[in-house]
Amino acid sequence: MRRAEFFLLCLVFAAGCAAPAPPQVQPAAAPAPATVEPVPPRGDVRPVGLSIPAIGVEESQLVPLGLDQAGQLTPPSDFRRVGWYTGSPVPGDPGPAVLAGHVDSRSGPAVFFRLRDLKPGDQVTVRRSDGRSATFRVDTVQRYPKDAFPTAAVYGPAPGSALRLITCGGGFDAAKRSYRDNIVVYASTHWDD
Repeated sequence: MRRAEFFLLCLVFAAGCAAPAPPQVQPAAAPAPATVEPVPPRGDVRPVGLSIPAIGVEESQLVPLGLDQAGQLTPPSDFRRVGWYTGSPVPGDPGPAVLAGHVDSRSGPAVFFRLRDLKPGDQVTVRRSDGRSATFRVDTVQRYPKDAFPTAAVYGPAPGSALRLITCGGGFDAAKRSYRDNIVVYASTHWDD
């Protein structure tokens, strides 16, 4: 095995429950056309609450998430909390907002334990610090091996406002103290709401 392959394999195994990092965006070669209106800066707006009635999730506090030194999304340090990846849009703004939480801990089920049970059409509401709420409907729930995580589909451009909910799933590897897969819920706003 070549050294680079070994290094990448080590990164995959060391990732634990973290989801792969979003792709690095390269600057555009040409400026945007003058007719395109820029998205206004979000200022201090952030998600502050989450409601998923179908699985009994009611969160009144979301924590900020970033990337670790390996470029992996860091899960919340508190297994009871949901985190918002601050490198993603605020839920309700254009693009895919990313929220992550644990499936369980040594003491039992965690906040996203039942995430895999969501069905298309289930409602997800995110409360924002500006007093607005963004309501999404589940489009699909997918399970991916961590070494085949669809980074572009999760973090890449999405039409309108979209939401990605991420947790661990699949079999648990006791030796690595990590789940083998990630569960990703894809949700979007709908014009018929």
